[in-house]
Amino acid sequence: MADLRINLAGIESPNPFWLASAPPTNSGYQVQRAFEAGWGGAVWKTLGDPILNVTSRFAGISFNGQRVAGFNNIELITDRPLDVNLKEIYETKKKFPNHAVIASLMVEPQQEKWHEIVKRVEDVGVDGLELNFGCPHGMAERGMGSASGQVPALVERQTYWVKEVAKTPVIVKLTPNITDITATAEAAANGGADAISMINTINSLMGVDLDTWNPIPHVAGKGAHGGYCGPAVKPIALNMVADCARHPQINIPISGIGGISNWRDAVEFMLMGATGVQVCTAAMHHGFRIVEDMIEGLNHYLDSKGIVSVSEIIGKSVPKYSDWGDLDLNYNIAARINTDVCINCNKCYIACEDTSHQCIERLTDSTGKSYLKVREEDCVGCNLCSIVCPVDGAIDMIELPRELPPMTWNERQAVLNAAACKVDISK
Repeated sequence: MADLRINLAGIESPNPFWLASAPPTNSGYQVQRAFEAGWGGAVWKTLGDPILNVTSRFAGISFNGQRVAGFNNIELITDRPLDVNLKEIYETKKKFPNHAVIASLMVEPQQEKWHEIVKRVEDVGVDGLELNFGCPHGMAERGMGSASGQVPALVERQTYWVKEVAKTPVIVKLTPNITDITATAEAAANGGADAISMINTINSLMGVDLDTWNPIPHVAGKGAHGGYCGPAVKPIALNMVADCARHPQINIPISGIGGISNWRDAVEFMLMGATGVQVCTAAMHHGFRIVEDMIEGLNHYLDSKGIVSVSEIIGKSVPKYSDWGDLDLNYNIAARINTDVCINCNKCYIACEDTSHQCIERLTDSTGKSYLKVREEDCVGCNLCSIVCPVDGAIDMIELPRELPPMTWNERQAVLNAAACKVDISK
């Protein structure tokens, strides 16, 4: 078996699978059950001044038969007293000394308040702190959550305040509700953060009841925007992790969050730069024991690749993630339909004919049987036909022989600019 241990900015964990700060980590009872099931770490549900939550709080989206493809919540931070949480954190860490226990914190943007809560939390033996600058709903009127997380200067300043007194590693949790997450990630690094975690939930309104016209979820007929998470947000989260991992000024570890539901998702995040991952929605959907499949699947994957330690895969795909202008304009692929597998459902033909490049035609063989074929000379390799095809293996995307050497847009523009300069000089 491969070595699954990770070290995130000095925080050690028996495996890369942590529970994110959320309802599953609201109490010592829950976190201890999670550790017994096999989770390597847990970020405690955000601590701060006690607040009141509302009912109802959650909503889910089902798509094409999949339950909870997306999940929304309007729940706030812990509504239990700080003393109670601290007592349970102490008991949990004492019982599970080799598991990572991280305290998520959110207070008003005042230096003394950050100093006070950091000292109190570290006194009970946490392995690290996660600063919640990402919660998109509630507490904004007090300058907390994403109200701070959307302003790089506030992220840097509050991170610095925490680092003034913190004795354990500090992770800054970033909001995706911003134009460029690398701006706040860089601010966190400048403030002294030891690591960043991303993404927190995305601003969302889950839906409207067509009978009552109430927002979903609603509280006595009224609703508010909430935080969107679950499998549907994974591509957004993966992009943001990759953008930060390849940024030259953000040279600190990343804890990946957002739609991670199985070991494959975790591997993708780690390949794109995450040292470890945090999971919430999948645990709420299926329970804590899903981590057993995650651990087993990751072990088998690493063994199949001959990889000794999970840390070896961290960031391996980052150099392959670049800007559009660096892509090879002369690289060509085309679709090829395998007639022995194709069920003639016509989905590829319709998609290509109506919304793409009209390069699939229906032909008839010598026996009078109809079949679909791609005119490869007209195919632009967009992948649409293979995406809509319901049968695995019915359509392959084939790399075509090169006719021209590699050429990126940036290289092309440089050549054109150089040519233009020569013309100007000759004049």
